[in-house]
Amino acid sequence: PDPVPLPRLGRGSMGGMQSLALPLGKGPHHVGCADVMVGHTRQGLFLRLFYPCLPRAGAEQPLWIPRYEYCGGLADFAHCSRRWCAPLLSVAIGSCRVPVSWNGPFKPCSGGYPLIIFSHGLGAFRTLYSSVCSELASWGFAVAALEHRDHSASVTYFCTVEAGREEWIPYRQVPQGQKEFYFRNKQVHQRAEECVRALRLFEDISSGKSVPNVLHQDFDLSVLKDSIDLTKVAVMGHSFGGVTAVLALVKEPGFKCAVALDAWMFPLENALYPEVPKPVLFINTEKFQTPESIAKMRRLSSRNSQTKIITVLGSVHQSQTDFTFLTGKLISRIFGARGTLDPYKCLDITSRATLAFLQRHLDLEEEFDQWDKLLEGIGDSVVPEAPFCRSNL
Repeated sequence: PDPVPLPRLGRGSMGGMQSLALPLGKGPHHVGCADVMVGHTRQGLFLRLFYPCLPRAGAEQPLWIPRYEYCGGLADFAHCSRRWCAPLLSVAIGSCRVPVSWNGPFKPCSGGYPLIIFSHGLGAFRTLYSSVCSELASWGFAVAALEHRDHSASVTYFCTVEAGREEWIPYRQVPQGQKEFYFRNKQVHQRAEECVRALRLFEDISSGKSVPNVLHQDFDLSVLKDSIDLTKVAVMGHSFGGVTAVLALVKEPGFKCAVALDAWMFPLENALYPEVPKPVLFINTEKFQTPESIAKMRRLSSRNSQTKIITVLGSVHQSQTDFTFLTGKLISRIFGARGTLDPYKCLDITSRATLAFLQRHLDLEEEFDQWDKLLEGIGDSVVPEAPFCRSNL
């Protein structure tokens, strides 16, 4: 699940400033985003919310890497000297911005937008899936991208009750002498519980409870009241976040379905597979999955005909993150971020298959069923199931 460790980089190989060519959402809505932190302890929540917004001239765009500390976290995660790598990352990617409206005015919706809770992968954080989150928001979804506090984010923090004091939560490797499964299994349960708490947060907002945003941003959570449809909620994630989404279905009946992008199935205990009550869409990349992992996905698809497994050809594990949209050699070298498939095409396939699946299982009255064939693995650059398992079909 880990990205490729940092190679030794010579002076000339950084490629200077990197530009982040994130696409605008293709849906009918402009997209806004805001950071939301609730509570003053680790038991609170931290998320970036992507949502349909009203257009605003000269809107500010948020930074992709929200603060310098996250460059240090990425350096730590990549087993690289924080002292020299964090400043280099900051110079290379610290000024990249996401093409959405920062704290943009929320666009009210009488019927309510369906909600997606999104869970990041190992060593990631709330902003690194801005491409897929903003694409889905442009089609009329509220998307809450969590930043997990189980030590699986490259770094995160919370604000204590004392004014202005932050407590940082670093990335943690598997402790020596501890079996990886037990360490990761504990994390995946905490992550899934954070997904459930995120749903509770939106329930509180919808019931009219006053929920203060600890970050004191220009985004009042009460504007969401009456504009989120809590009967239409899905959970989604990438890698460690993909298996988190599957487990969240076991823990919370309010989640109607899950979308798992290149799920890392390893941390989930076998006893829970029969407990997964709702359909899952597994969108795999070509280069990451193992036969053992695919076998676990098939355990779910054999029990539920609505659970689908498709593979995007020419894609690698990082193709479903924003890293694939960075131009310049640095990040491709560090994170193996590019497959042979055009990243914009990969995003199209991922988001269209997701939209078709969500229309089906959230009972949406949209036209996303035009992409239903993708769910059967029919289309350019997609196949059903997994390519190296095709001979067994």
